[in-house]
Amino acid sequence: MNVVVQKFGGSSLGTHQLREVAASRVIETLRRGDSPVVVCSALGRSPEPYATDTLAELLGPVRDGPNRDLLLACGEAIAAAVFAELLCGLGAPAQAMTGLQAGIVTDDRFGDAEIRDVDPEPVRRLLARGIIPVVTGFQGGTDERTTTTLGRGGSDLTAVALGDALGASSVEIYTDVPGVMTGDPRRVAGTHPVERITQAEMVELAGNGAKVMHHKAAELAHATRTPYVVKGLRSNVGTTVDDDAPVDAERPVTGLAVLRDVTFCRVIQGLTEDADRTHLDREVLGRIAARGVSVDMVNVNDAGVFFIVDDEYGEAVRPALADLNLALRMRPHCAKISVVGAGMRGTSGVIYRVVKAVTDAGVEIIHSTDSNITISILVPVDAADAAEQALHDAFGLARGTVAR
Repeated sequence: MNVVVQKFGGSSLGTHQLREVAASRVIETLRRGDSPVVVCSALGRSPEPYATDTLAELLGPVRDGPNRDLLLACGEAIAAAVFAELLCGLGAPAQAMTGLQAGIVTDDRFGDAEIRDVDPEPVRRLLARGIIPVVTGFQGGTDERTTTTLGRGGSDLTAVALGDALGASSVEIYTDVPGVMTGDPRRVAGTHPVERITQAEMVELAGNGAKVMHHKAAELAHATRTPYVVKGLRSNVGTTVDDDAPVDAERPVTGLAVLRDVTFCRVIQGLTEDADRTHLDREVLGRIAARGVSVDMVNVNDAGVFFIVDDEYGEAVRPALADLNLALRMRPHCAKISVVGAGMRGTSGVIYRVVKAVTDAGVEIIHSTDSNITISILVPVDAADAAEQALHDAFGLARGTVAR
């Protein structure tokens, strides 16, 4: 049995016409002699009636918990039942299953549950009977059989987890875009789909703002060495993500990702001679963590502690550090631009080209960090578009162009 997991996002299931296209992809898989396992997101996007955000409005701004998760899980349950019946009407027997019925067991962190285990046997039993399992994405359940949700975009995570547990030959993520793009086509001229990238590159792009793949799903696929393809629903072509993707030092950058609306925080120690700077650094980061605030672009050195937080959490930082002997400087309304490429590992001059491209465009670089395959810079949010375009052009990311 050659299993292929096929995940369809909400924008790929939002109308009857789109669902028919999605069903044709499943039928094509059957005709090849493979065994499809389908994962469905909720139908459409807000304000459409069965979208996750629309359902969430029924409860309003309540805390995460079992009641909220049970409500939010209804969107995927509706989608799975509707899609399974569509397949049945096309002569392909199918059965809808919740994540819990499909063997996905999680912890009890409602709203952002972690998958602890996947028992593939319920899905395998349906496949053995010639029935297509149509599984609700975005959800699982605890050992006590309480429904949980996996966080926004969690249907990708469902698909990768099932693919790994079933030993699938392929995981196909269908979206409304034609694959992983070199940049955001809404803002950057000349973007195009990348034919093939490494798992590590996809982890970095997803974690730094590229919306085409859920970051936890990319991380799980990388950890389990589960190859997958991000495809356009209508075109049925896209980007293959695997560790055999070629790396070209002549084109060290694969793509760009952007996170907007972040606040840059500079924590500068007071001038007390006997102060224990190491202890103070730990205290700063510990207090912020205790407030449940996630930090990024962290740099700790003799000058102080530097990091970014989402703008919405900026005001939580100041009271957390108010009684410490330090100066806090905060700059909201910034954007983090990440330049990602496996080819930059061991390639000299990449950071120089980043700085030159952005400063030549007249954009201020506020802060920067880097790793083996990612360079991230912080710029004013109102200049982010210009910086993105300058970087896309400088590294020759438009199809058929040459890097400057």
